[in-house]
Amino acid sequence: MVKSLPAAEASVGYSPDPAADLTAIAARAFELGDLIKHSALTENYVYWKRSVERSGEAQLRIREFLKAKDKFSECERFGHFHPDYNEALDQVYAAEAKLEEIEAVRRFKEAERAVDLLLHEVSLLIAHSVSESIKVPDNDPNPKASGCGSGGSCSCGSGGCG
Repeated sequence: MVKSLPAAEASVGYSPDPAADLTAIAARAFELGDLIKHSALTENYVYWKRSVERSGEAQLRIREFLKAKDKFSECERFGHFHPDYNEALDQVYAAEAKLEEIEAVRRFKEAERAVDLLLHEVSLLIAHSVSESIKVPDNDPNPKASGCGSGGSCSCGSGGCG
């Protein structure tokens, strides 16, 4: 028998049955996942993902892009000293630009970013409802946050941040 989560007004920090709390939290997490899965953002993402998968032109250009990336990876093992490094890098950029010319690919990437942003914002809300200092992973290649581990200045008191 699954017990329900104690009311929010109940004393914080006390739970007669931690397993019941964990079960209730997991159930709510699944509910939240279902809400996100059935959102307009996610439906848009799935639509454009399928469009890319069904597009012969997109699939051809994806294969070309992956082939160029593989060649560049081989060159990258030796760094800038490999004689084909710059040419291989240029081929990756050219293949990526050709891929971006396809509307379905562009729309898919936009939809993917929107879903990623939604998931990140939900993660932030959950984490910061527990504590403002909890770190939440981000897919942003140019993070804006500062603090321990980000190279910025923080006030955690560890003495190692500046």
